[in-house]
Amino acid sequence: MENKKPLLPRNFIDVDGKILYSEGNQAWNTIKLKKEVLNEFYQLKDKRLKLFSYKMVYYRIFEELEKAIKELKKNNQALPVLVWLYKDETS
Repeated sequence: MENKKPLLPRNFIDVDGKILYSEGNQAWNTIKLKKEVLNEFYQLKDKRLKLFSYKMVYYRIFEELEKAIKELKKNNQALPVLVWLYKDETS
């Protein structure tokens, strides 16, 4: 992450969204960002900027997550975005 500049929100964000199935890729690979997220990370609205990336980490136990958070704080790094994945109930 040396050449990457984190995007920082201005306010607290709490939204629910969906992961969409891509027919062309035949995979669950599209995460739609809600308006509230785009308003906070305004850089994502700039169509001239073509490249954004992300890093996703999943800690399987709370102790590993706590250790990672302490390391982020110690190194004064940007706060992560927390994402919960759910399987929606079908009716």
